[in-house]
Amino acid sequence: MLDIYIWFYTGVVLTILGSLGTAIGPGVKDPLVRALNTEIAAVGVSLIFLTYNHTIALITYIAATAIITMILLRAIVRLEEMGAEL
Repeated sequence: MLDIYIWFYTGVVLTILGSLGTAIGPGVKDPLVRALNTEIAAVGVSLIFLTYNHTIALITYIAATAIITMILLRAIVRLEEMGAEL
């Protein structure tokens, strides 16, 4: 059986990398890359919660993915309305 702390440390690394990718991501022109950067952070947070409770990990992943996707799509639509090139 795998040590439970491997999931915790993997989650921490994914959360940090996903957060950095999201912060640097607005310089990226492709909206798909921006969405993937936010998903990496959401998976990292879910892995951290997975070490504590499976239900809270699933709820966190679903909520974080839904909220981040809505915000990101609204930002992309708003930029296109303003005439910015993506």
